[in-house]
Amino acid sequence: MTENTPGKNAPEAVPGEVPGKKTPEPSGVDLARVALRAAKEQARARGDAAQQKKQARRGGLRSGARADGRDPMALGAAINRLLTERGWETPAAVGGVMGRWPQIVGDDLAKHCVPLRYDDDPAERVLTVQCDSTAWATQLRLLAPQLVARLNQDLGHGTVRLIKVQGPGGPARRFGPLRAPGSTGPGDTYG
Repeated sequence: MTENTPGKNAPEAVPGEVPGKKTPEPSGVDLARVALRAAKEQARARGDAAQQKKQARRGGLRSGARADGRDPMALGAAINRLLTERGWETPAAVGGVMGRWPQIVGDDLAKHCVPLRYDDDPAERVLTVQCDSTAWATQLRLLAPQLVARLNQDLGHGTVRLIKVQGPGGPARRFGPLRAPGSTGPGDTYG
């Protein structure tokens, strides 16, 4: 049997090797290189694990010398970013209007008319204002187009489409000997 057939005792062919030629056994220098490479890989793995433990103890990753997303930011910038991400720009702007109401409409009108709520439904966008007398409610109804223009100038075009003016709420109905049934009070102030 002089044929070179794989049998029970014959070595298997290795790809890239010429059959019949023996590969040289690694010498001392080659063995040292292989051992050094394995030791470096193990040390690197231990170092990575130690670094991850250290970062976990410190509270996560730390920022380096260059700016990135983990750096602290100013409070105003953080609030603006939150408003933008959540889509709260319009409600926040309208809330600012309610805080600056006297500067927008003037002191005289602000003493008698108070903004109650803003409906930010895109189809409506209505600012509801309540006045303390019917005379001031009428005055505000006459000034409403100019006020809508002023609010849209401050807040952006189309933020407020309509101002709904409410008159004063009448006093609670009290029944007694000096009241007429169904009376709500004097007509020029309540009603």
